[in-house]
Amino acid sequence: MTFLPPGVDAFTAALLVAISFFTSALTAAFGIGGGIAMLGALAGTVAPNIIIAVHGVVQFGSNIGRAFLQKDFAHWPAIWRFLAGSIVGIAVGAWLFTALPERVLLGLLGLFILAMVWLPKPRIPGLSHAGLILGGLISSVLTMFVGATGPFVQAVLMPLGLDRKGQIATHAVMMTAQHALKVLAFGFIGVALVAWLPLIAAMVASGFAGTVLGTRLLDRMPERFFQITLKILLTLIALDLLRKAAGIALPGL
Repeated sequence: MTFLPPGVDAFTAALLVAISFFTSALTAAFGIGGGIAMLGALAGTVAPNIIIAVHGVVQFGSNIGRAFLQKDFAHWPAIWRFLAGSIVGIAVGAWLFTALPERVLLGLLGLFILAMVWLPKPRIPGLSHAGLILGGLISSVLTMFVGATGPFVQAVLMPLGLDRKGQIATHAVMMTAQHALKVLAFGFIGVALVAWLPLIAAMVASGFAGTVLGTRLLDRMPERFFQITLKILLTLIALDLLRKAAGIALPGL
């Protein structure tokens, strides 16, 4: 009997558990970034048709502890409006997900990672109550395909003028709710994750440890060096996804 999902050996599983620790540490230190890095790591291991589902479960586990601990600082009226839009967005995204071919998904992942790494994150001026609902809808459609929409949701929250604790707590609750809806949607449309549950549980546990210890560990690394290295790695991963989406084979493979 094995606790590993099909196609994943023990070394790869251990590597994913370790990556979950460090990506959670990244999120703990900088607020965002860990979800995108985890997406890149999974892209080289997990079949394209379940990448986003596995990523969603891992990110749900990563966010729920932070959301629970910081719930008293969260801006709940904004959360409920965002959630209303998310429910509609997840339904639309689930319908679109079943209609897109594998290479299109790979291309979307690659383009999204490049955009998050290199393009400035947008500010959304004059965000009204309807704007929060619209932000929940749009990000929830996107999350069914690209997974790591944390930076977009941060941009949705910026015009509210929340303080640091309010911003982080509200973002954590929103992302927890969105990932929970996404996991339910993938189950409903028949994405099978049972074989992945033991590995996902290990990744969630290591991610919690990374959240607790991440800030202390990352403070010792020069920020400029870290940011440049991360950008380079994510860019290479994104370009490889686009190569696969285009059907271009590497020489000798």
